[in-house]
Amino acid sequence: MDKPLVSILINNYNYGRFLTEAIDSALNQTYPHVEVVVVDDGSTDESRDIIVNYGDRIKPILKENGGQSSAFNVGFAASQGDIVCFLDSDDMFLPEKIEKIVDVFANNQEIGWCFHALRTVDSNRKKLLENVYRGASGKYDLTTSIRDGKLKGRMPFDGTATSGICFRRSFLALILPMPEAIHITLHDDYIKYVAMGLDSGYILLQELAMQRLHDNNAATLRDDKQKLKAYIQLLTAYWMKENFLVMSKFSNNLLALGLSQSWQVDGVKLEHQELVHQYLAKVTFLEKLEILLRAVYYRLKL
Repeated sequence: MDKPLVSILINNYNYGRFLTEAIDSALNQTYPHVEVVVVDDGSTDESRDIIVNYGDRIKPILKENGGQSSAFNVGFAASQGDIVCFLDSDDMFLPEKIEKIVDVFANNQEIGWCFHALRTVDSNRKKLLENVYRGASGKYDLTTSIRDGKLKGRMPFDGTATSGICFRRSFLALILPMPEAIHITLHDDYIKYVAMGLDSGYILLQELAMQRLHDNNAATLRDDKQKLKAYIQLLTAYWMKENFLVMSKFSNNLLALGLSQSWQVDGVKLEHQELVHQYLAKVTFLEKLEILLRAVYYRLKL
């Protein structure tokens, strides 16, 4: 227990040009007791050749394309670590990341999760943005905020991406497997929101990983990011409501936000309308009225 095994789960789809750096950053940690699980989600580029070349230094999983949620589920099932950290294949861990994360969990036995800050860089690792934080590193209990549907302003930063989320295995088992219907990017919102609603955690403002922003980012730089974000909010709200009723107030507010952002662009797409109808069919009349009024309020505010 003094040196728990840490599983680093790398999910990859056609990011062969970045994959070697991601895997090397996981293998070259100052903390030695790690296993690196690389899940390739049906890549058609050189990714699988790169993975094979690592031999038994990593645990490879080569699967058909099923989306990142599917990759999360498969990778977690194949891992054995007491602590689990995720890494996108176009990002990199700094060498001391795992050592720092192990210390956080060792010194805070009651927490289930740890989220840390990321350094945003371009394709050549050149730093792009200077992060601004509100508050300090430390233990955060956001369960009441999530269950009351009010998270805004309660975290020192707006959120962290996949490469900045870490969990105790026993706690992550309460969340995974996650719905594979959330098969597109920004899927980690579901994991983060549910984690914050279930247990206290630790937010570390130290930048322990590099997040690349580049032309091929699945969401960061795409032209229809607003549409995608709205859809993800609708999906996340639906599955939070489906699996964690205790967080209904938060999922109701998230659905309202997704609706308002959909209206801001070109309305709720036909293929997404059934999702909204199914959600609203499961709430009371007063809840439905509040969701719609809140959506109108968000739309006017936006």
